[in-house]
Amino acid sequence: MRTFTRRGILGLGAGATAGLGLAGCGSLTASDGTTRAGGSTKEPSKSSKPSKTPDARPLGDGSTSSTGKQPHQPAAPEPLEPGQTPPQFVIFSWDGAGEVGTGLFPRFLDLAREHGAAMTFFLSGLYLLPESKKRLYDPPNNPRGASDIGYLTDEHIRATLTNVRRAWLEGHEIGTHFNGHFCGGHGTVGNWTPQQWRSEIDQAKAFVKEWRTNTGWTDLPPLPFDYDKELVGGRTPCLLGQNNLLPTARELGWRYDASSPGGRQVWPEKKLGVWDLPLQQIPFPGRSFEVLSMDYNMLANQSVNSTKAPAYNYPGWRTQSAQAYISGFQRAYTTNRAPFFIGNHFERWNGGIYMDAVEQAFTHIAREKEKGADVRMVSFRQFADWLDVQKPEVLAKLRTLDVGQRPAAGWKTFLKQGAAA
Repeated sequence: MRTFTRRGILGLGAGATAGLGLAGCGSLTASDGTTRAGGSTKEPSKSSKPSKTPDARPLGDGSTSSTGKQPHQPAAPEPLEPGQTPPQFVIFSWDGAGEVGTGLFPRFLDLAREHGAAMTFFLSGLYLLPESKKRLYDPPNNPRGASDIGYLTDEHIRATLTNVRRAWLEGHEIGTHFNGHFCGGHGTVGNWTPQQWRSEIDQAKAFVKEWRTNTGWTDLPPLPFDYDKELVGGRTPCLLGQNNLLPTARELGWRYDASSPGGRQVWPEKKLGVWDLPLQQIPFPGRSFEVLSMDYNMLANQSVNSTKAPAYNYPGWRTQSAQAYISGFQRAYTTNRAPFFIGNHFERWNGGIYMDAVEQAFTHIAREKEKGADVRMVSFRQFADWLDVQKPEVLAKLRTLDVGQRPAAGWKTFLKQGAAA
């Protein structure tokens, strides 16, 4: 039985029911049999066409470039009017965002493109650093070159670069999942100081901005964005260490942080001037407790610490996981319209059932949008853009609605009162 090591096991937070919460990224078996990050047995889409690059101005060593405004962005957000019903925002996000050549990254890019949706990809900086150069990484409270996730092969770094480039050109956000993913022991990110988080972020950015220097490759196009401007948020490994990260995030001008564990389906607020956008507790069909809105947590409550449980469990677990996501969406959409945040990894745990569940839930939500529902499948950055133009008194009014609570007299009356206040 395969087990996780040095991973964070988290309770669902104050006020939560008795479900087991687990958060983090696992190392997975790649197509060549080696242990790498990410992966799927599904073939990459052969229908995907390369995205065109706008006129580019190289930055630094040419690893990145300035290409102007990002393509495929929504119209400028507008503040809610008195009596208006809020949109239902849904944000799908991916921790690590490495592609090991087995197809999960392009699979979900294809799905998003099919439905006109945007996502957030939290890129691990080490996924662009060759293992031969691992001593360039100096992780806080850990040996130089150490990492609790695997370094990628050259082939997989190339695949990751290709998919990150495509993702940005198709309108998705590139955030950060930092680097070495340390979740236990003395070196855990949960113990890092604000200054150590700054070092980790600076290194994560450098690995993205200097992949040409570190690999020696000149045959791949640059990433089409300025990462100093693109990077406005992240999610910490195992959802640990947010309190000490936030002072650094504020200093860097970050717009949001998605690291808090055990969030609830209510409207968000800021911590230290940064939007706090946590994973959320959602209904877990057939169970008396709720589960965190992440594939890792579904697994933790189904097969505990095994990624290869007996296959006869898979159909039921797949359905349960998909329905958990769909139930979370339905609860928000039919009641308080709180944004719905979903976190994932490119993984093949328990035969890939969690990837299938994510796709099923994504398709269900997208079809509601396509039938005319005011559902917006956006990135965290795009959602932060919308939050920033709303009137503070309107957001404060929205925050008075609890999980699953409808406005008593309907939205028209509810937000008229908020505007008047």
